[in-house]
Amino acid sequence: MSIRLPRIQGTARVLLLAGIMTLPLAACNAPSAEMNRSLESVHQPVVQRTSFVFDVSTLPGGGLAVSEQRRLAGWLDALELGYGDKVAVDDPVDSDQTRASVEQVAGRFGILLSPVAPVTEGAIAPGTARIVVSRTEASVPGCPDWATKVDNKNNSATSSNYGCAVNSNMAAMVANKEDLVHGTKGQSTTLVQSNSKAIQTYRDQPATGAQGLKTISTKNGGN
Repeated sequence: MSIRLPRIQGTARVLLLAGIMTLPLAACNAPSAEMNRSLESVHQPVVQRTSFVFDVSTLPGGGLAVSEQRRLAGWLDALELGYGDKVAVDDPVDSDQTRASVEQVAGRFGILLSPVAPVTEGAIAPGTARIVVSRTEASVPGCPDWATKVDNKNNSATSSNYGCAVNSNMAAMVANKEDLVHGTKGQSTTLVQSNSKAIQTYRDQPATGAQGLKTISTKNGGN
């Protein structure tokens, strides 16, 4: 961009040039439009889902042989299957025996089978079933963020690192990462009888000092 200067002579022309040269510097010191002026952190947990697949050979009548069950158990153990992971069976023939065999292996890790398997790439060969393990992970990209100074003299914006500690700890501590997306659903009914039974059992217990103090002989060391 070219700037056409008016015909000014002497000191006035020098002052005009100095004012034009300071315009870019003033723009650099101006508050950025991307500065966070709210009390909500710009760094939020991001949940990502990864699917792992494992094809097993099925028996002619359905189900898995002992050798295939051992292969499946070894694969799940290598994945360190745990709470929050979902296991599903993608069986072209939809055999109850195959599903029962996989459910038995997954039960050793304390995992129940999901009713529907996610869509995966590649066709399933005849005589095989596909085991799909879905795992979600949560992280907070961009943290820590010390791009801006913490000491905001004008109190006009929130620090760029604001919320990084809380959100990062939350993403790491939540066992089921999907709870960060849609929460967790509670039971539709309240188990009043079970709750009342525990309270009644506590109330029926006799008081500690109801039967007095126990007499202990000092002979033979109190035995």
